[in-house]
Amino acid sequence: MKVSWNQVLAWRLRRQYLEPLTDPDPVEVVGRLCGVQAQVTSSAELAIALRRATADQGGLASALAEGALMKTWAMRGTLHWVTPGEGADFLSLLASARTWEKPAWTREFGATPQQVSDLVEKVSEILHGAELTREELAAELIRDRRFTGMEKQLRSGWGALLKPLAWQGALCHGSGQGNKITFIAPRDLPGWKGLPDPAEAGPRAFAAYLGAYGPAGPELFDHWLSRGSLRKTLLRAFVAELGDRLTAVEVEGRPAYVLTEHADELAATEPTRSVHLLGGFDQYILGPGTKAEEILPQEHRAKVSKTAGWIAPLLVAGGRITGVWEVSGRQLNVTLFPGASAPAREDLEAAAGRVARAGGLGRLTVQVS
Repeated sequence: MKVSWNQVLAWRLRRQYLEPLTDPDPVEVVGRLCGVQAQVTSSAELAIALRRATADQGGLASALAEGALMKTWAMRGTLHWVTPGEGADFLSLLASARTWEKPAWTREFGATPQQVSDLVEKVSEILHGAELTREELAAELIRDRRFTGMEKQLRSGWGALLKPLAWQGALCHGSGQGNKITFIAPRDLPGWKGLPDPAEAGPRAFAAYLGAYGPAGPELFDHWLSRGSLRKTLLRAFVAELGDRLTAVEVEGRPAYVLTEHADELAATEPTRSVHLLGGFDQYILGPGTKAEEILPQEHRAKVSKTAGWIAPLLVAGGRITGVWEVSGRQLNVTLFPGASAPAREDLEAAAGRVARAGGLGRLTVQVS
């Protein structure tokens, strides 16, 4: 089966609830996207709002409080909103890479593999039925001689020492206390069933990824999940386990897989000329990655993927990123990439109107440069 990138990108827009617009529940959006990056709460809220016809924000906090969503360090070590079921699969795979057992990790973060194992046990004990702030959790841990000298890392906002604990299911973020981050045990969530075996989690996780970001190969999935940390034999086993649930696809000479249930729909998809303004850290680019030149030309990558891991808001036309944007006062400023054509004015203004409604910004004027 052969398809074009124009078809693929149009199909992804449909799968990611960007067109046609409907009114999916925020939990449904998070599940379909295999998580929504959560370092900046307003960006996560915007990502969901722009995928709903009503452009309504809200729902993440209540879903977290109800246990329908969890907030934890997941893909690529970054903070994400995920459903407990999918989250358990992703975390199982991340834990299977055992990155904290590598000497370079120990040198960087000052904890041996045994100390990480001890932290998992101790944190699971401390958080049983409890919700603690970062400071409270650190204070409890440093009373234990095994964790002497770790106070600075345990209190760090980067959470580097806590990430392996999250991947092993010992902690996740709680609802918070005002502006203070809190942690709870995932086992206290209604939808948490523990970490599955990686051999079971892998095929489910790869299939979920293909449902939003396919066609793709297992290597791209691994890059999205763990920056290439999974064993190649494990990745091949995912493909073998899925068997005839996968259909081989050639996208302009590039081999990949799509879920068989989506193959006919993809083949029948027509290219799109739609225009979208997506927020920072949007999954539309984070799913395939900022090195995906079929979406983002390499010469413009630095305009989107900025220093300190910041991902700029996107102008997407015909499925491809053709510029970036920002809001200043009552004006939405669009900066086109050199050589890119400006979308039709009415399409840009309609997209800006959705951003305004989603962000509660009032009417915005659009300036293109």
